[in-house]
Amino acid sequence: MTFETATSVTHKLWDRSNMHSELDALVHDLSVRHNTPKSNIAVHASGPNTFTLSLNHGEANLETVNL
Repeated sequence: MTFETATSVTHKLWDRSNMHSELDALVHDLSVRHNTPKSNIAVHASGPNTFTLSLNHGEANLETVNL
């Protein structure tokens, strides 16, 4: 189960043995989509086996991303 908005992704992990690879893939996808470094992606536990990944508010401005 995955829910996406313009600046975040919430993902339910069904198999915790894949947690690191799934979260890493989500961080990579979000950083590529917004042309921002992976270090600018915040990961928060938002429920049991559920994580929300979002852009950090200090760095990213989606309307004025420098290419």
